[in-house]
Formats: sequence, C-alpha cells, structure tokens
Amino acid sequence: MNTFNKLVGLTLILGLLHACGSKPNPEMEEAYQKAASIFAADESFYPILDEELYYFTTQTLDSITPLYINEQDAVKKVMKLETWLAFTTRDFTPKERQNLIDRKYMPRAIPIAYDGLAIIVNNANPDSCITITDFARILKGEVSSWKDIYPQSKLGEIDVVFDNPLSSTVRWCVDSILGGKQFSAKNIGAVQTSAAVIDYVENHENALGIIGSNWLNDKRDTTNVTFKKNISVMGVSKMKTAEKYNSWKPYQFYLYNGNYPLRRTIYALLNDPRPNGVATSFTHFIQLPKGQKIILRSGLLPRSANMNVRDVIVKKQ
Repeated sequence: MNTFNKLVGLTLILGLLHACGSKPNPEMEEAYQKAASIFAADESFYPILDEELYYFTTQTLDSITPLYINEQDAVKKVMKLETWLAFTTRDFTPKERQNLIDRKYMPRAIPIAYDGLAIIVNNANPDSCITITDFARILKGEVSSWKDIYPQSKLGEIDVVFDNPLSSTVRWCVDSILGGKQFSAKNIGAVQTSAAVIDYVENHENALGIIGSNWLNDKRDTTNVTFKKNISVMGVSKMKTAEKYNSWKPYQFYLYNGNYPLRRTIYALLNDPRPNGVATSFTHFIQLPKGQKIILRSGLLPRSANMNVRDVIVKKQ
C-alpha cells in the first residue's frame, strides 16, 4: 500500500470510529470549557505566573484566566473538576491521585521551578542572620522575643506574619519545619496576601514575615541580585550559630547549589483530559525554553534551562 492509500485508509477508519461513537454531550462539553477557562494558583506565585501568562496569550492567542487563591482551595478546585490546572508547592497526595484515576483521569504533577521561602524583617532590625534551628524555635513557640535569640536586641516580641492561613507558605512550614504539627504560638498570625506581608513588615519594627522569594526582586535590577529596599531579607544558616559567612539569602545560585535551606519545588498539577487543551498548552509553554527563561529572569530557579553563573559585586550606597 502506497502512502496515499495509507492516508485514505486511515481517514476511512477514523470516519467509521466517529460514526460508531456516541454523540457529543453538550453538558459535558460546557463543563469542560468552563474548567478550561481558568487556572488556580497559590497567591504567592502571582508575579511569575502573571508574566508567563502575558507571553503565553500574546504568542498563542489562547485565553485562560488566573485565579489567585490559597493552595488548599486551588487543589480543591482541581479535585472538583472546576479547573484542570493548579500551581502549588506540593504533589498530589496518593489519595487525591487515586481519586482522579478512579474517575478515569490522568493527573500529573509537573515540576516547573524552584523558589525560596524568604524570611523578611523591618529595615530597623539590626539582626540580619538566623539559623534554621532558631527559625523552627520561633514557629514552635519555644521563643517569642527577639532577645531570646539576639541578647542585645531591644525589639521586644517577635511578631510573625504569614501571607494566608491556607497558603503554600504555611503548609510548607508545617510539613518541612514542624514535622506536620500546626502552629500554636499566639504571636504567629496571617494577613491575606504576600504584598500585605511586605507592607506589614515595613511598618512594624518587631515583625518577621515569611513569603515566597519571587515577591522580593527589584525589577530594576536585571542581574536578580537586588531585593526590595523597603524591607530586609535575612540570611539563613544551617550551622549552630548564624554568621554572615555561613548564612545565605534566596538568590538563584544559592537555590541552585543547595546553600539556601528553605528551597521549595513549584508544581503544575495538571488534570486536563485533552492533550491539546489550553491548560495543557499553558503548562507546556512554561516548560519550554521561553517559559523557563521567564522564570530565570524573575529571580527563581527554572526546572530546566541553560544558565550562566557570573560573579557580581553589589555596592550598597
């Protein structure tokens, strides 16, 4: 059979399969399109995903609307089939994955990038380094005053603030720092957004904020070595005592080489049943070199990209 005859045969077979298949269900199609029109994401990923979405829609002319909420609700929307895509800092749980498989879906957790969990303080705070151990003691409620860690401090009680009670930031700290135990200290609270955390820390000298590092980069600096000027980012140390020489900030290179200890993986939780759906296309775009370059330029660490490491000197005025 020549190539032409093969194509004719394939066309006839596909035509027969279509004719024997069931008629399209308008209600199912409407439900699919409604879920395909949005993606859900933890609010802490707004800066990077908003930029990815801009270039994706410009290049493909496809339309998908972001819904920036907390991580728990984003995953719930995938499980309820209200969206086919969510961005989180965790994989599907075995129970969630099996639930979707039992409903004849093929859930995929696709790593797209790494970010750092940043610890920020007010510019009036003279203490610039902290150990992982002391950070854990604060979250466990074992210490509540700055002088318990820094004896010379005059800042009083440590006022800990997260972005949202149900965010990826809170869940990551509970799972990775506290071993699954919930916060119980009275000096630990949450606002609603990452921007609100930065604003709170900027206006409270005794505050300690925890946010995703992609909220920190000064867009005027194309080298991604300058953080926002209105707050200070603490260096984090794995050693018993935190000093400047053994403490690291969430710069890309320190995420890359493992020096920064609070590194998280960002996942695209994809459950799109159509291989050419918008949710699948957007996820694929982020994985492509252009999408990974956007991540690199944002100050995060891309999952896969060609990177050049350069020494830079940061001069403080």
